[in-house]
Amino acid sequence: MDTPATGLTFRDATDGDVDALVALIESAYRGDSSRAGWTTEADILEGQRIDPEGVLEVIKSPDSRLLTVEQEGRVVACCQLEHRGDHAYFGLFAVSPSLQGAGLGKTVIAEAERQARQTWGATEMHMTVISVRDDLIAWYERRGYRRTGRMTPFPYGDERFGIPQRDDLQFDLLVKKLA
Repeated sequence: MDTPATGLTFRDATDGDVDALVALIESAYRGDSSRAGWTTEADILEGQRIDPEGVLEVIKSPDSRLLTVEQEGRVVACCQLEHRGDHAYFGLFAVSPSLQGAGLGKTVIAEAERQARQTWGATEMHMTVISVRDDLIAWYERRGYRRTGRMTPFPYGDERFGIPQRDDLQFDLLVKKLA
């Protein structure tokens, strides 16, 4: 779908997008490049955020989509949508650090919510956020998401998700009712 007002194209990722998506996700969350934006996890996690196999797994999953956002032919944002019965799960959300703070994230999450409702009839969107990411949780709360208080442990010892720099990490479940 083309959105002329912003020059964005939303589409499902393909196998050919894997390298660009890994680079985008890594740039938004890890290392010095992530510090250009405000979504960095560089101070709480080192190592990788995702690998090519992880991206490919999302692309190939029958109940999942990796929504890819292009601007002028360049991948600038992405998010995972996974159908889970009456709700959809929102994950792997990344916006190019150089474009953060300009409203692109709001546009992407709104489109993801619209597609989850339209495609699957989802009545809620769920996501998990590292509980110490207060700035990011506050951003989601401004979009209508609410903390549930339901926590799940961080996968310590599984370097596919990064190398924790602190011992108090866990995931907070956030939920939004979709109109």
